[in-house]
Amino acid sequence: MDFHTVIPILRIFDIAKADEFYLDYLGFKIDWDHRFDNNTPLYRQISRGNLILHLSEHHGDGSPGVHVRIMMSGIAEYHRELSAKDYRYMRPGIEEGPAKGSQEMGVIDPFGTRITFCQENEENTET
Repeated sequence: MDFHTVIPILRIFDIAKADEFYLDYLGFKIDWDHRFDNNTPLYRQISRGNLILHLSEHHGDGSPGVHVRIMMSGIAEYHRELSAKDYRYMRPGIEEGPAKGSQEMGVIDPFGTRITFCQENEENTET
């Protein structure tokens, strides 16, 4: 048995606001969009590198206010990238994480979803 990846489904309520946050600010790209017809909710896959998220306008998909933790490396570089964009609704900082030497940077999307980007200290990741 082998588990490969988790893809969170995050609820969105406004496509333009979602695009401004996830594409323009966080730097994701659209992989695909799905609608049953032109008058139905959007279901979208976005990605940045190996990270995949699903965004959905469908009632019952995702839950506003959910908290997603994303493990990554290069958190300082990502922080510099986000800071340079001067996004008017978010100016995250890097904080000390719960594990010794770990770092975290939190953002909140326009729909109340909390996303925490986490980097462990290299000594904490050795097996």
